Amino acid sequence: MSSTLSKKRKRDAEKSQEATLELANQNPTQLGPVLASFPAIEPSSSTSFQCYLRNKKEEEKDFASKDTLIAGETDTVEFVSSNSREATAGSSYLVGIYDKRTGKTTFRPAPIHILTRQVKALKNLKPIEVSVDERIRLRNNLGETFGTKKAKAAIRAQERKRIDVDAIQGVASHLQSRIEENTVNLPTKEEAKAEADAGRLIPPYNAEAQLPQDAYPLHGIIPETEFNALSVSGLKDASNSQERQALLPFSRSSWLRHKLNLEFATPKPKTKNLKILLYISTLWAFKLASRQVNDKEVLQKRLKGIPTAVIDGLLSRFTEGTRATSELKVTSQMETRILTHAFALCLFIDDFATDSGAIAQDLSMDPTKVNTLFRSLGCKVTTLTQSEVKRLGLPDSSLNSKHAVLKVPLEFPTARVKRSKR
Repeated sequence: MSSTLSKKRKRDAEKSQEATLELANQNPTQLGPVLASFPAIEPSSSTSFQCYLRNKKEEEKDFASKDTLIAGETDTVEFVSSNSREATAGSSYLVGIYDKRTGKTTFRPAPIHILTRQVKALKNLKPIEVSVDERIRLRNNLGETFGTKKAKAAIRAQERKRIDVDAIQGVASHLQSRIEENTVNLPTKEEAKAEADAGRLIPPYNAEAQLPQDAYPLHGIIPETEFNALSVSGLKDASNSQERQALLPFSRSSWLRHKLNLEFATPKPKTKNLKILLYISTLWAFKLASRQVNDKEVLQKRLKGIPTAVIDGLLSRFTEGTRATSELKVTSQMETRILTHAFALCLFIDDFATDSGAIAQDLSMDPTKVNTLFRSLGCKVTTLTQSEVKRLGLPDSSLNSKHAVLKVPLEFPTARVKRSKR
C-alpha cells in the first residue's frame, strides 16, 4: 500500500512540475512589451519611457514589426533608441510571462531597442572645427616626440620658414573672434551659481528665508512619516540621564547628553526636540554602521529602538547602488550628506548657534572639517559676543569656544580658484 501511495505522489509531483507554453492571444497590433539594451549608462528603475510610431501607415502591422522608437529622460540625461528594425535584423525575440497559479508561460513577440544617451548640459554645444594650422601643429608634436633626428630637423626648419611678421598684425582680432566663438555656449555667472547651489550636499533649503528657522524646513531633513514613526516614550520613562543616554543609537556623545539633560530639566520636555535629538543620534550611528547597510538585520541591531520605516528612509536617501552588483554603499558624498543633515538639526536645537568644537570631539573628527561642513550650510564660524551668549542662555565659558552661527539670507562659500605656479 505504501509503495502505491509513493508512486502516486511521484506522478502528482511530476504533473505539477510540467510547464505549459502558449502564445498570447491578444491583438498583435496592440502595444506590447519592449526589450531595451543600454550599452553605456543605465537609468534608474523609476525612469519612465514612451513608445512612438515613426510611420502612421504601419498602425495595422504587428507591434513587433512596426518601425518604432522609445525615449525617456532623467534630470540630466536623455535616452533615445536607434532603429528597432536594424537592431532585430536576422533575429526575433519573445517575452514570456509565467503564471504560478496556472503553470502557464505566455509568450509574445517583442522588438529590441538599443538606446543611446545625450547629456542635456552638453546638448547645445557645438564641436570646434580643427583648422589646418592646428593639424600641422599636432602632427609636428608627434614628430618631435617620436620622429628621427632627420625628421625633427625638418620640422624645425619648416617652422622657421613659416614665421611671418606681417601676419602678427591680425592676431588680436583673430583671438577675439575665437574667444567669442568658444564662449558662446558657456553658462552665465548666475546660471553657474544656480547649478552649483542645486548640486550641494546639504538638506533642501529656502534661499530667500529671512529667519534662521525658515532656512531649512524640518520635514525637508526628516520626512514627516519618519518623524511621526519615531517614539520617545522610552526617553520619557527613563529615570536618569544614564538610562536615557543608553537608549540612544549613538550613546557616547557629550553634546547629546547635555541637550537631553536640558530638555528634562524643564517641567515638560518638548516631544519635538526629543525626536530631533533621537534622529541626530540615529544619523551618527548610521554613519558608523556604513559597512552594514547590506545586512538589514545587523543594521537594525546597531540602530536599536529605531523603527523600520526610518531605517528604510536612511537607506534610500544616504546610500548608492554599485554598477557591478546590487549592493548598497555609503560613499564619501553620502557621508557628507549625513553629516550636513545632522548638523542642520543641531542648529535647530541650539537656536542656530552650535558649538562646532564639541560636535567634532564627539565624532572624533578634525574641527576644521566640521567647520567646513557648517560653512557649507551657510554658517559663519566665529566666537560669540557677550550679548549673544546671554540671549542664547549659554554659560560664560562659551565665550572661549567657536560657534557655527546660521546667517540669513543664506550665502554659500564660493570655490577658490588656485593660481598656477610660475
